[in-house]
Amino acid sequence: MTGVRVRTAELPRDLPAVQRLCWDYRDYLVSFSDEMRVLTEAFYPADAYADLMAALPVKHARPRGAILLVEKDGTAVGCGMTQPLGNGDAEIKRVYISPAARGTGAGQLLSQALVDQARADGYTRVLLDTNKEFAPARALYEKLGFRNRGPYSQVPPGTEDHLAFYELTL
Repeated sequence: MTGVRVRTAELPRDLPAVQRLCWDYRDYLVSFSDEMRVLTEAFYPADAYADLMAALPVKHARPRGAILLVEKDGTAVGCGMTQPLGNGDAEIKRVYISPAARGTGAGQLLSQALVDQARADGYTRVLLDTNKEFAPARALYEKLGFRNRGPYSQVPPGTEDHLAFYELTL
């Protein structure tokens, strides 16, 4: 993990880097497979995703949300965020590590930092979902203590069977 660090995004200065990484994440999902492209369009149609990118600073605002950046040798190479769900629950969203930083431990560092931030923010449980095809991500979440569960929110029709849902009690 030499040269890799996680830090809180400083908004508005870091917003362009966070948005670029989020668009890279969407592009990754669309190009992963034909099935993933269809799922991505169901969850994140381009127009709605553009609106979401503009709303990131509000949706993940401190003190109840967080946007974290991963830097490798001073360059932003990953991001992840938390948002409140209510009842003491936080949700982890848009965890993405660029190809340049994969295999460096950045994903584990970021995921643990998101959990630690949720704990520090007073949440009692963290929830997340990921695609069932993302075996490395699923293995990482399970290594961090996340347990499989059913859906914790509504998902677009026809997508539930493609997703893995997780929770971690803090």
